[in-house]
Amino acid sequence: MKVEAVMTRDVTTVAPQLPLKALAATLAGKRISGVPVVDGGRVLGIVSEADILEKEAVELQPTLLRRLLGRERPDAKKTARTARDAMTSPAVTVSPQRDVAHAARLMVERGINRLPVVTEEGGLIGIVTRADLVRAFVRSDEDIARELREDVAVKTLWMDPEKLEISVEGGDVTLAGEVDLKADAELLERFAARVPGVVSVRSELRWRVDQPKLPQSDPHVPQPPRR
Repeated sequence: MKVEAVMTRDVTTVAPQLPLKALAATLAGKRISGVPVVDGGRVLGIVSEADILEKEAVELQPTLLRRLLGRERPDAKKTARTARDAMTSPAVTVSPQRDVAHAARLMVERGINRLPVVTEEGGLIGIVTRADLVRAFVRSDEDIARELREDVAVKTLWMDPEKLEISVEGGDVTLAGEVDLKADAELLERFAARVPGVVSVRSELRWRVDQPKLPQSDPHVPQPPRR
């Protein structure tokens, strides 16, 4: 499943010069926890509730203690007056053609809750949040099985669907049937595990040739999304 299938296309954005009070009102009014800061259609950064809390936080340490701790210079976000001052930049973005699994890894690794979705030219076309990815995980077994057959087996790995038996129950996938190579069986199992909504994968696949797994550098081997 691609990011474009789960992203929100109607994105609330703010201009970099928007005053912080107006920004806070936008977040509260839209009931959202963060928003891209955009100028000329390009994403400059992201402002979240956490960034505004930085402004609201009260510094309790006395001046002498701040000097001793090397904190005499005020934090930029605590003196922020506009969206540009408060934003986290550069924003971590994602392409609409990347797999949902890739977006999930980015969020976990970077500790972020949302990803602006941008074109190759950097134009904003949507946003994907953790909530969007959770909804993608809650899919019917029929949808998962269809993606495994049509998108993974046929379009990605060029396998004959007539030789495969794919069943899904409660997100648990069973792969059976026959493939040409042992490497094909290994690849199908790996790709199946990355499909949103899949809980586990059990392989009962048979293969005609017990060929060693092909090297990942081979240009003829489809590559899974990078971690």
